[in-house]
Parts: sequence; structure tokens; C-alpha cells
Amino acid sequence: MTSHVKNTLVTTAAIAGALAATTLFNTTTVKADTTSSAPVTTTTSATKDTAIASAQAKVNSASAAVVSAQAAYGSASTAASDAAAKTAAASASAAATSSAVANAQAAADSAATAKSTADANLAKAQSTAAATSLAKSMTSAAVVSAQSAVASASAKASDADSAVASAEAGQTVTANLMKSDDPTQASAAQQYFATKTAIVKLLPSGQVQITIPLTSGLKYLKEVSYNGVDATFTKTGDDSANITFTADPATSYTLAMTMDITSVMPFMPIMHEKALLDVDTTIFNGLLAPKSAADAALTSAQAALSTAETNAATVAQVASKAASAATAAATVASDAAVAATSAATNLTSAQAANSTAQAALTSAQAAQSAADAVLAAAKANLDSANAALTSAQAELKSAQNIVVVTPASSAASSASSAASSASSTDSSAASSASSAASSASSTDSSAASSASSAASSASSTDSSAASSASSTASSAGSAASSATNSAASAATATSNVASSTSTTTVTSAVVATPATTKKATSSTPASSTTAKTLPQTGNENQSALVALGLAILTLGIYPMMKRKHA
Repeated sequence: MTSHVKNTLVTTAAIAGALAATTLFNTTTVKADTTSSAPVTTTTSATKDTAIASAQAKVNSASAAVVSAQAAYGSASTAASDAAAKTAAASASAAATSSAVANAQAAADSAATAKSTADANLAKAQSTAAATSLAKSMTSAAVVSAQSAVASASAKASDADSAVASAEAGQTVTANLMKSDDPTQASAAQQYFATKTAIVKLLPSGQVQITIPLTSGLKYLKEVSYNGVDATFTKTGDDSANITFTADPATSYTLAMTMDITSVMPFMPIMHEKALLDVDTTIFNGLLAPKSAADAALTSAQAALSTAETNAATVAQVASKAASAATAAATVASDAAVAATSAATNLTSAQAANSTAQAALTSAQAAQSAADAVLAAAKANLDSANAALTSAQAELKSAQNIVVVTPASSAASSASSAASSASSTDSSAASSASSAASSASSTDSSAASSASSAASSASSTDSSAASSASSTASSAGSAASSATNSAASAATATSNVASSTSTTTVTSAVVATPATTKKATSSTPASSTTAKTLPQTGNENQSALVALGLAILTLGIYPMMKRKHA
């Protein structure tokens, strides 16, 4: 279909619709308005087109704003989701580093406790080592002292032993036999002891052994006793002997002697006399006691030395163990110090990492808050854009619903032509109406084809105009038979209106905004003859005419809107 044909179809439909609507409103609209509560806005076609274009521009602008707002909202939503994900990741990282800090703190505390324990053990071990070392030194000194004491005691004992040994070997001392009753007078037996000496020996018992050398007179001296104990005679020759007895150390000893000289002097009886042996044997006094004391001292010193040496050995072992323990404790303390230092370093690192993670979390939370704010703003903008679009769509709908009113003179001429065409070919109109009804139930392309065919017929014959009008009415949903009757009635009514001397006009009201409307008003008829010339006012033919006019008007506007929206 060419552009010219489309324009012809649109123009024809619009004119027919306007004619039918004008006729309708001239005859019956005023009465209908008085019972309708819905406001009706009327204007010219140009004004309506302008309103629709303006509303459509607003819709387009609002739609673009909605698209832009939706894009911004989508971008903000994505950014908010990304920010939330980053916040979650930063929170997890912060939690992990916080846990690491707690673990590092526990490890550092444990290492510090271990170090403190190791240091305490080291101090204790060192103190023990020092104490045992001192004890070792003291016992070593005691050993040295005991050794010195033993040496001293040994020397004293040796001296005492030497003195005693000398005394035990015997010592020659001066010895005289004196009269027992007069110690100042020599005894008669003195002559037999020519050496006037005695050999004194110290016995272990402390007594002394005294030996008197008898140089002669052995044949006369029969016995010698001391304290009732006979002395021992050891012959040293034919007439000599050593007379030995034992006694306590003293300065003199009274000896009992028995002499028999009858061999030379028969008249002399056996003589028993006492002689005082003047000999000092006390020279050995004090030898045995010092020796005993020296021996005891030596024994004691030796025992002390042994004890000191035992103690020293024991203390040395303890000191060695203490020193080893101190060395081990020092190693443990050193290791604990290294571990504590390492744990402290790890704690510092964990705290630094946690601080970084916390800062990252704070930054992520701030970014998320900002993204949420942007998302909220984008949502508000989107809601505002949607509201604006809804308002613009409402305004467009209101503009599309505006009723276009054609001036009265033009409407009358069109109506007269339509009536003439309708009266000439009623059968053709009916046939066309039936065809148009079938076309109305098809797709938009079929309706356009039917409209093009109707326009072509209208250009060839007058009867095609009526057919096109009937086809348009049928597209609005009328039945084929009703459309035929309505077309016939419309032709008759239009013819009558064309011959009338007076007309009814409709005042157009153009409204600036879709929300403000005015009802269409009719002026008072010029003369009372108008009502008389209207055939069958208010009957079923008029109702059909109303349907026909509105259908034609709607079909005329629809292609125009399709072109504007295309």
C-alpha cells in the first residue's frame, strides 16, 4: 500500500467519523451528556495532535529516564553487591587475623611463662651450683686442714714415739747402793756394783725395767728382790751378772738382798740386809702420755682427714651435678628466651596484620555504606522516573482520549454527500459492511488491507464511501446486519440534517493538562424547527448512528496514532 493510499484512507475515515460525530452531537449528544458523569475534553485535530506529541515526548523522555535510572540502579546494585562481598571478605580476613593474634598472644604468653620458669630454674641451679661450689671449696679446705693436722699429729706422734723408743731401748743412769737406814752411807754391797750405774728401760705399761750390773760377788749374793718380787739374775761371767727388776718410775728403790759369805768366813752367818738403790727413773715420765696424746691426735686427725676427704668427694660430686644442672638450665633458659623473642615477633606481626585487616574492613564497610547510599539514591531516582513515566503515560492516554470536533458547515456538507451515496447503493453498503466485519476480527495487517480496499472503492464510486463507513463501523465490533441498518439510517438522518435551515454547534474546549477536562456543551438550537426536522430522534436508528460515528472516528484516529508511534 502506497503512502498516498494510506493518507487517503486515514483522511476518509477521519472525515466520515467527524461527520457522523457532528451529526450525532447535533442531535443527541447534549441529552447524553446530561446523564454522564465522565468528563469529555474536546478540541481540534491539530491541538490534539500537539497534545499527543507533547505527551508522547514526555513519555519518551520519561522512558529514557527510566532506562537510565534502571541502568544506574543496576550499576549501583552491582557495586553494592561487590562492596558487600568485599566487606564479607574483609570481615573474614579480620576475623582470621584476630584469631591469629589470639593464638600468637597465647603462644607469646606461654613462651614468656616458659622463659620465666626457665630463668627461675636457672637462678636456682646457679645458686645451688654456687653453694655446692662453696661447700666443695670448704671441704677441700677442710681436707687440707685435716691433712695439716694429721701431719702435725703425726710429727708429734713421731717425736713421742722416738722418745718412747729411746726410753724403751734403755738409758744408762747413775745408780748407788746406799744403806736403807742411812741413805747417806754406801751399802756394804756397793763394792760388788763397781760401775755404780743402772740401765733403765721404759716399758709400754709405763713401768721401768731397771738392770743393775753386778761386777763381782755373784758367789756371795744369793738373791735380790723388790717389793717381794725376786729380781732376775742374768750371768754375764763367772762371778758377774745383771740383776733386773721392774718397778714404777721413781728416784730410789729399796732392795732386799741375801748374802752368804760362809765360804770365806765360816763364822759369818747368812746376812739379810736392805740397800737403797739410788737411781732416778723418772726421766721417762711424760713420755708415754704425750705419745698416747700424740697417737690419739694423730688418729683423730687421720679420722678428720678421712671424713673431710669423704665430704669433699661427696660435695664435689654434688657440685659437679649442680654445675651440670646450671649449664643445662642455662641452655633451657637461652632456648626459652629465643622462643619468647620469636613468639613476641610473631605476635607483633599478627597484630600488624590484624590492624591492616581491621583498617581494610573499616574501609570496606565505608565503601559498602557509600555503595548502599548510592543504591538507595539510584532506587529513589528509579522510583521517581517510574512515577514520571506513569504520569506521562497517563497524560498521553488523556491526550489520546481527547474528542476532535469538526466545525458545523463542513460536517453538514460531508453528511449530505454521505447520505446521497448511502441512498443510492444500500445493497452495496450492506455487502461492504459484512466484509468489513470479517476484516475487523483479523490482525492489524488484514484491517489495513480492508481499509485500503475501502479507500480505493471510495475514489471510484459514491457507493464505496458508504461501504467504507460501514466497514469502519464493523471494525469497531458491530454486527453485519446492524451495520447495514445503521448505515441506511445514518444516510437518511444525514440527508435530513443537510436540508435543515438551522444547525447545532459544539463548542471545543482545549485543556492544557490531562488531569483537567471539560464536558462538551451544545448551544441552543437556532429555531424550534430543528427538532422537527430530526427524524426518529432517540429511536434505534439514532443509536445505530451513534455507534457508527464513534466507530468511524476511532478507526480514523487509530492509524494516525499507529503512524506516530511507528
